Parts: sequence; C-alpha cells; structure tokens
Amino acid sequence: MSNLNFSFNGTSTSATKFEGKTRQFNLVIDEPEALGGNDSAANPVEYLLAGYAGCLNVVYNLVAQEIGIKINQLDISINGDINPEKFLGISDKERAGFQSLNVFIEIETNGTHEQEQQLIATAKDRCPVNDNLANPTPIQYLITQPISKN
Repeated sequence: MSNLNFSFNGTSTSATKFEGKTRQFNLVIDEPEALGGNDSAANPVEYLLAGYAGCLNVVYNLVAQEIGIKINQLDISINGDINPEKFLGISDKERAGFQSLNVFIEIETNGTHEQEQQLIATAKDRCPVNDNLANPTPIQYLITQPISKN
C-alpha cells in the first residue's frame, strides 16, 4: 500500500485565532482567555489530545475486529500538564510541550482479560498519533512567499 498524505491549510485571523480546512472540514483554533484568546474554540494542545483519543478509538476497534472480540463500550480520557513559561517566553527551563500524558481507557468487551491486554498493547503500538508523540518526527519548515494579487 502506498503512503497516504494528510494536510491542513489555514490562515491566522488574529493573534490567537487560526481558521483552516482539512478535506471538507473547517477547523477553528483559539486560546482560552487566560492565554490571551477569546475562547471561541479548542486550543492547539486540546486538538492534539482529541486527535490522539480519536486515533486510539479507530485502532482499538480495528484491532478488536482482527483478534475476534467485540467492544461494547470504550471511553478514552487523556490529560497532561504543560508549563506555559517557555511558550510565553518567560523561561526556557522546561520544555514547551506536555511534560507527560495520562491516557485512561475504560473498556468493556466480550474478550478475556488477556485479549484486552493484547488489544491495548497492539493498539498503542499501531496508533499513528501515539507513534508521533512517542518518537521524534522529522519536520521541515519551508518558507514560501505570498502569491501576488496584482
């Protein structure tokens, strides 16, 4: 199977608000008032947590089907702490991102305890967002010039 390419394109509409599109979906990103925003949408790190939970959901269901068990209920809660000092330019003592993440899985299946443990381990290993969070991913920044509207 060949690689799949995903993209997101958007425009800054204020110092804290960003509006963009991925496929046919419009997304809005804003900061809470405590961080200078208008709290009109989830902020970037909340989207990251949501994306992680959504990815785990897809992979849990895929793996459950492969190993022959049915998921009756799956609840995923993810949280983590960020020290905002680096982000805000106050200090560079700690990293800007999450110090750690806590993933809480509440699952009910028709499988055995061993099958559920296999499901959790396999899904963690195969989840693309988990892979990006747990391992360094090369990032290239390419600066382009705006297209002239003359």
